[in-house]
Amino acid sequence: MYFCSMKQILLINDVVGYSHVGMVAMLPILSNLGHTTYNLPTALVSNTLDYGKFNVLETTDYMRGAIPVWRQLGFRFDAVCTGLMFSEEQARLVSAYCRQLRSEGTAIFVDPIMGDGGRLYNGISDTHIELMREMVAVADLTFPNYTEACYLAGIQYSPDGMDWEEACRLLDSIVALGAKSVVVTSAKVDGHSCVIGRRSEESLPGVRQNISHGPYFRIDYEEIPVAFHGTGDIFSAVLIGHLMNGEKLKDSTAIAMDVVSRLIDRNRALPDKCRGIPIEQCLDML
Repeated sequence: MYFCSMKQILLINDVVGYSHVGMVAMLPILSNLGHTTYNLPTALVSNTLDYGKFNVLETTDYMRGAIPVWRQLGFRFDAVCTGLMFSEEQARLVSAYCRQLRSEGTAIFVDPIMGDGGRLYNGISDTHIELMREMVAVADLTFPNYTEACYLAGIQYSPDGMDWEEACRLLDSIVALGAKSVVVTSAKVDGHSCVIGRRSEESLPGVRQNISHGPYFRIDYEEIPVAFHGTGDIFSAVLIGHLMNGEKLKDSTAIAMDVVSRLIDRNRALPDKCRGIPIEQCLDML
């Protein structure tokens, strides 16, 4: 475990009651990696939406009141990671807060949660896509999946994936929105499942990068045909945890990919994949 480089990390995401996804999945991982973690919930959600019935309580009013109190009390964070937003007001509120924190040296990580498999999630509109572009514009690092990256960049999703030149153009398009560095998950390049990334050429708070190896990188993986909810949240938490412990972007990405793969493999026999992976029982794999 890593305690020598403890950081203060704020998670801005939803809290799901009956599932190990979102903030529920990320908190134990970041704590296990040695960081002090705080939370600003965007909503209380009864369960993941794929059960067909659910209840959602937006917390916009709470957020609107909590942020100025924290500012008055002088609370500071080394990093902020944003996740699912439930309204235009939330996205604008969080975007403004992140811009302010970034100007004070806080690292901003943005997971632009919008869709997967070439489709947007239920309730995600064109307005939401524009708001996510605003969020990405304040990011030191953003990590969309391939579907989300296509929507952010305004390019056509292809189930067959991309060649390497197209992959680099996709990364460039997201950087053009304002993001300093980018990691795209669930990509397919030249027929291979992979994660692709582009490093920033400037120094970022809390993020080590090896620019001497060039701005772009690609890490291939073998896809496991099992679909758990919350694996993106696990990937994000492991990636951020290792970055904030001083490890390089590509190395941290590779570690996060390996952890997710091993967690899926260990838990593949669980009957209810909508509940996600019981991460508290798997912390030995981090």
